[in-house]
Amino acid sequence: MKEVVAGIDIGGTNTVFGLVDRDGNILADGNIKTSGHPEVEGFVSVLISSIKNLSSGFSDLTISGIGIGAPNANYHKGTIELATNLAWKGIIPFTSLVSKEMDLPCFITNDANAAAMGEMIFGAAKNVRDFIILTLGTGVGSGIVTNGELVYGHTGFAGEIGHTIIIPGGRSCGCGRQGCLETYTSASGLVRTVLYMLSEMKEPSLLREIAPSKLNAKLITDAAKKSDPVAMEAFDYTAEMLAFGIINAIVFSSPEAVYLFGGLANAGDLLFEPVRKYVDRDIMAVFRGTVKILPSGIPENNAAVLGAAALAWKELKK
Repeated sequence: MKEVVAGIDIGGTNTVFGLVDRDGNILADGNIKTSGHPEVEGFVSVLISSIKNLSSGFSDLTISGIGIGAPNANYHKGTIELATNLAWKGIIPFTSLVSKEMDLPCFITNDANAAAMGEMIFGAAKNVRDFIILTLGTGVGSGIVTNGELVYGHTGFAGEIGHTIIIPGGRSCGCGRQGCLETYTSASGLVRTVLYMLSEMKEPSLLREIAPSKLNAKLITDAAKKSDPVAMEAFDYTAEMLAFGIINAIVFSSPEAVYLFGGLANAGDLLFEPVRKYVDRDIMAVFRGTVKILPSGIPENNAAVLGAAALAWKELKK
C-alpha cells in the first residue's frame, strides 16, 4: 500500500484538499465551499466524506494522517480561534471534530505556517534550517523556522510579522491598529500606495485611465513592467517598507534566507531588486550579506495543499 496524507487548506470561500505522498506529489485533489455551512460540524462531515470519496478511487492508497492550514489556527490546541473570515465564531476544536469523523492523527496550523512547512519539506528550503517565509497576498502572513522547527510561541500564534508596526499612527489595518506592515506591503497595500501617488504625482500614467475601484496589484505590476512612473515609484516604496519588515525580522532570528511567496512576489525583479537594495542599505552591519532574499520554490497553485500535507508528514515523522 502507498502511504499518503490528506492536506487541507481552509479559506473563507473555498476549501481545497489533496492526497499527497512523501515526495510532494498530489495524487488527487478536490474542493468544497467553506461558506454555506453555518455549523462547523456539517462542514467537517462534508469535508471528510469528500476526502474518503477521493481516496476510494485508489485501491492501493492508505491515508496516514491529516494536515490542515486555516486562518487563526492554533497548533498547540488544535483549534481555530476567532477567525473573522469564517462563519463559525469563537474557538472551534477543529482537529477533534475531524478525528471523530476520521480516526487518524490530525494537525493544524495557520496558512502562513503551513506555507513555511511546505517550503521546508517540498520547496526551496529543503536544506535550510533557519528561514522566514512572507506570503504577500490580500494580507501579509509569515512563518518563522529556527533550527529546523517552526516557531509557534507560547500562544501558538507567533510569527505575525505582517502585524508588526512599521509606521506608528500609519494606515488603518484590519486588525484594528495602525501602521502594520501588511497595510503597506500586501496587494491591497500596493493599491493604497498607488491611489495616494496618483493624487500627489504629476507624471502621466497608464493607471490614471483605470477607475479606482478597478485598480488591482496585477494591473499595477503590468504598468510597472512598461516603466510607468507611478507604478514604478509605488513598487519602490512598497519594497522599502517590506525591507523594514524584513530587517526587523532578521535581527531577532538571523535567518539564512527570507522567501517571498504569492501575490506581489510574482512581480519578480520589480520587487526583489529594490527589496535587496534597501535591506542591504539599512541592515545592521553584523547581518549584512548574511541573508538571501529569494522567491518561494513551491508552485502557487499547489502551495496551500502541499503546505498542509507537509505539516502532517513532519508531525508523523516525529
